[in-house]
Amino acid sequence: MANPWLHIVGIGEDGLVGLTPATRAVVEAAEVIVGGERHHALTEVCGAEQISWPSPFDALLGTLEGQKGRRVVVLASGDPLWFSVGARIGRHIDPGEITYHPQVGAFQLAAARMGWSMADLETLTVHGRPVEQMIAFIQPDARLLVLTTGAETPGQIAAFLTRRGFGKSRMTVLAHMGGNDEARFDGVAESWTFDVPPFNTLAVECVAAPDAALLPRVPGLTDELFQHDGTMTKQEVRAATLAKLMPMRGALLWDIGTGCGSVAVEWMRGARYARAIGIEPRADRRAMAAANALALGVPKLELIDGEVPGALTGLEQPDAVFIGGGLSAEVFAAAWAALRPLGRLVANAVTLESEALLGELHKEHGGQLVKLAVSRAEPLGKLTGWRSLRPVTQWSLIKR
Repeated sequence: MANPWLHIVGIGEDGLVGLTPATRAVVEAAEVIVGGERHHALTEVCGAEQISWPSPFDALLGTLEGQKGRRVVVLASGDPLWFSVGARIGRHIDPGEITYHPQVGAFQLAAARMGWSMADLETLTVHGRPVEQMIAFIQPDARLLVLTTGAETPGQIAAFLTRRGFGKSRMTVLAHMGGNDEARFDGVAESWTFDVPPFNTLAVECVAAPDAALLPRVPGLTDELFQHDGTMTKQEVRAATLAKLMPMRGALLWDIGTGCGSVAVEWMRGARYARAIGIEPRADRRAMAAANALALGVPKLELIDGEVPGALTGLEQPDAVFIGGGLSAEVFAAAWAALRPLGRLVANAVTLESEALLGELHKEHGGQLVKLAVSRAEPLGKLTGWRSLRPVTQWSLIKR
């Protein structure tokens, strides 16, 4: 193992006095300290060279590599491996060259202030990330701890809650926890007006009104929640499709012929950090997919303008592929070749020609071939009758 030369130290609002003696000795012995303006103010008694976060922030890795051979300390708030800079550094520098020094972080402090069990809540960050991603976590009775981007972020989250029928949700902003300037602001989403410090932690206790929008993480959101032009994977078929695609943490989906993005959006909602690339040649449908992703809390959906199979070239290798449009033998061959081992592929067909192709592919490659027929009850004059949706032939298989 390489000799550690880089120390990544979590530090709180109480500065050096809050560190363990061993960690404090590391900071005081440093030749170089890298951190933000606030971090440097907490350690100004040390005689090390101070380097501020570079701009753009991605230049940090080059800055650190340039200091190799010296005793280098990077200061981060709280736990440097929990939604913090430590994880990013550890992906690019040999972990054997790094020593981490965690400190009690904002989540633990906030949970203690609120009297909440860490095991019974969701932790997330919108610091430097799209704030809309918290929408996917709005559930009745859910407790959320959110690292926010700035002073305006709690108000944005209050608006999301109110629009979805969670206006009675209780919100608490905690700032400068553990320091002399610690502050707390308590209110309700629908009447939130506080002017709060930036870099705060927001605690939300979700309270649903009787007419609140219920957006479960399991697949099968109602069709009405999506902007669409009528051509989409309908609710019941979408639920069956996602069950075969099996969303998993951090996994990547190729959604070929994404249309309004309903499958890609539900894939990303189905597991934390799940990612999706939607390939769609029509600009109007890509616009709908982008709007749906934003409204339903997965703003990181990536959309590509292109025709398949050519548009698949050069894309990151997927963990799952859904072919909802543009099905051909060539598209299947390209997707199957790119798919990771244990990857899942699902193709849906509604035309006789596409169904015939799935039959041939099933004979050659195996998997599961099913026909999904859905009928919905609708008014029929003064009575009620069944209206059948167009049947869907679905082929699914796992790459072994």
